[in-house]
Amino acid sequence: MIELSQNISDYIETTFGEEFFNNYKLFVESKYLPAIRFPFYQEDTEQTIQSLVNQGIELEPIPEINNAYFVTKGDDLIGKTLEHTLGKYYIQSLSSMVPPLILNPTEKDVVMDLCAAPGSKSTQLAELMKYQGTLYANEPNLNRIKALVHNLDKMNILNMSVIKNKGEILSKSFNHFFDKILVDAPCSALGVVQKKQEVSNWWSEKSANVISDLQLKLLISAIKMAKVGGEIVYSTCTLTVEENEFIINKVLEKYPVELIEFDLNLKHIPGFTKIADYNFDSSLNLTKRIIPWEIKSEGFFVAKLKKIDATEIRKNSFNKFSKKTIVSANSHKIKKYLE
Repeated sequence: MIELSQNISDYIETTFGEEFFNNYKLFVESKYLPAIRFPFYQEDTEQTIQSLVNQGIELEPIPEINNAYFVTKGDDLIGKTLEHTLGKYYIQSLSSMVPPLILNPTEKDVVMDLCAAPGSKSTQLAELMKYQGTLYANEPNLNRIKALVHNLDKMNILNMSVIKNKGEILSKSFNHFFDKILVDAPCSALGVVQKKQEVSNWWSEKSANVISDLQLKLLISAIKMAKVGGEIVYSTCTLTVEENEFIINKVLEKYPVELIEFDLNLKHIPGFTKIADYNFDSSLNLTKRIIPWEIKSEGFFVAKLKKIDATEIRKNSFNKFSKKTIVSANSHKIKKYLE
């Protein structure tokens, strides 16, 4: 059984109230329920499901999301099957599937997944784009890039380029470049304590505040990289106000973005517009906080922003060269390979 630290207990009860804390504590102490996602355009999903059943794995459809299932039996086997190795499905929590669906990219979009590893949301974005368009997956950590590339390869993703850079400075290279950007920011993980028990050992309000500095920089970078009219989804798997509402409120105050409404079929509550004596922008009620025990999955926060005016354009960013032909199909250097 997980024993919540006093730091977490105090924060949850102070911020959300006693009833919320009691439900949170009961949920954290309950058994984690994994989920899997089948690729949208896979033709043999039914055969794969039957094969898993034959191996002693039981699945429960998740009605709110197509091709998603809870693993109700055989969770110790679900990551060891041949089908998993071949990319027939991806092990991913229900809540984690939400941000790509909210961003909803199309095959015509140029898309950035700013914090991409290990690739669960990147592969889902590629599927939503019907494996067309252009998808950039950024990850600054080399070891995590290895996991990202492995998962992209396993899931047969072809419309993606991998970038190794710090997301908070990537706007120095890309300005007004992307149609849609996902910022699934690193966070203090209060929404996933049930799955990651070690969070209870290190979590503190101070650690959440430290992480929030990076989160703000990542979101500002995304705003600068988005085209005017482009859309940005900001998400975290934590419940803290410091890493969610405060971040969104700060960019609303200083940058040409606005929150836009989106549908979410899963149970949720709106973001705070006031906490203690602090008033947020009233549009923060368009953000959504997923409560873990309401959906039998992780706690998540999701906001969708639209860029409504230009930000400062850097002289050497890629937006100036987006129309430039790098190499012609008639070039003698490559023509022989195309014939």
